Amino acid sequence: MQFLLAFVVAAPLVGALAALLPPPPGLKGRSPEQAVLRHGVTVTAVVLAAAVALTLGFDHDAPSRFQATTDISWIQALNVRIHLGIDGISLPLLLMTALLFFLCALYSYFKLPAGPSPKAFVALLLVLESGTLATFAVLDLLLFFLAFEMVLIPMYFLIARWGGDQRQSAAWKFILYTLLGSVVMLLGLLLIGLNSGTFDMVALASDNGRELTRTTQILAVLAIGVGLAVKTPMWPLHSWLPDAHTAAPTVGSVLLAGVLLKMGTYGFVRILLPVTPDGMHTFAPYLAAFAAIGIVYGSLACLALTRKGSKGDLKRLIAYSSVGHMGFVLLGIATMTPTGVNGALFANIAHGLITGLLFFLVGALKDRYGSSDLDTLAGATGAALYGRAPRLGALLAFAAVASLGLPGLAGFWGEMLALFGAFDPAEGLSRPAFLTFMAIGAFGTLLTAAYLLIVVRRVCMGDPHARVDAAPGAPAGVALADVHGYEFAAWTPLVALTVLAGLWPAVLLGLTDPAVQKLLAGGNA
Repeated sequence: MQFLLAFVVAAPLVGALAALLPPPPGLKGRSPEQAVLRHGVTVTAVVLAAAVALTLGFDHDAPSRFQATTDISWIQALNVRIHLGIDGISLPLLLMTALLFFLCALYSYFKLPAGPSPKAFVALLLVLESGTLATFAVLDLLLFFLAFEMVLIPMYFLIARWGGDQRQSAAWKFILYTLLGSVVMLLGLLLIGLNSGTFDMVALASDNGRELTRTTQILAVLAIGVGLAVKTPMWPLHSWLPDAHTAAPTVGSVLLAGVLLKMGTYGFVRILLPVTPDGMHTFAPYLAAFAAIGIVYGSLACLALTRKGSKGDLKRLIAYSSVGHMGFVLLGIATMTPTGVNGALFANIAHGLITGLLFFLVGALKDRYGSSDLDTLAGATGAALYGRAPRLGALLAFAAVASLGLPGLAGFWGEMLALFGAFDPAEGLSRPAFLTFMAIGAFGTLLTAAYLLIVVRRVCMGDPHARVDAAPGAPAGVALADVHGYEFAAWTPLVALTVLAGLWPAVLLGLTDPAVQKLLAGGNA
């Protein structure tokens, strides 16, 4: 188990270095480009297999205990250690990350985005995977910061070199926002480590902030919270996200929504809740207020993009929907209750699965029509996917109803639990204020249903025989190419897990709840 976790974190980095080397004789396939893409699929598949083995070997009877731990001294002068471990909070995120990277590598093997060298693309993808997996596995504050920052450069280049229109400005906005937030976050992490005498996250969580004064905790939460809020993204620090999603290639959007946004909310749960409880208690009402505003703001922005004539881009619409969905995650965290935090962690996983699927589907639509503009896709009578490409239309409708929180699918449980947490927040928090936030969040679910159903109606319904603006070379008035084999392979796991998590939420909650109980009790539960 110890070896498996270290392998999961380090293997993508080794694979990235190997991707830059010439392929061995006999393994080139039809071309060096095909060989390096196959290398990416192989490395991500091996990492996924190791993550699955790690899950099977995990002691599910003790999910609150850190397992598969490695603890080696690294920088003695600062008491920084290479400390790895997983519990019921980090294991689901680790497994979902490994799955999404494998599916993206598989999709890219058949549909590589236009851009420079495939070698660079695969290497950047694998470096990005190593950084995200490390973020969920490390148990040292400075290592967490290094892993947190490790993803910025690969994602910048994936957007800037393989993205679409306005990719340069979107990539610059992404990296400037996140770097500025990270500088402030580093100051907060150093404040905690230097005042407590350790950067070890397990020891800090067990101490539950007793070594830190209230003022220190407040300053740490303010500094670290800003950096995490930018990555989440929390309103009003979200403005980099729509541009980044719109410009990014399909797999970049999938990974940005499915994995990178989770790094911010994971930091709130893993660091701020157990290490600075007094500081979080002070800022919880403000965090909940920003979360509630973000829920409604994201939904209203999406509704505006669905209006006829607004030239709303579907990728941009899904990006704004992420602002709303991540608002529910932040609301659950702000309640500081087991119910709310479990809901936040469940919503994290559900959002990764469902929004990842939505970006895959929108990418497929853009490939077929040459545009992801909603007015172009809807045309005079609608794109009529139900008639032209029924499987693609059915998948889009499925992802939309899952995203709006239909009971029986994964999107329902996290948002419901977050609202339940707001109904009865932690002791000392204003219940009338949180009841107001709960009502605003519930109203946001209605707005979410409205814009997603409008998207389904405009894109999926209509006359399949009418002429529409199709992609160059695609005949109008006849069936489009339905789901290809490689698309089916990449999307089926996301559909299956969305249904499984919706019908059997105990699979996930059974892992997270004991770990959350212990985390909120300061390691004493």
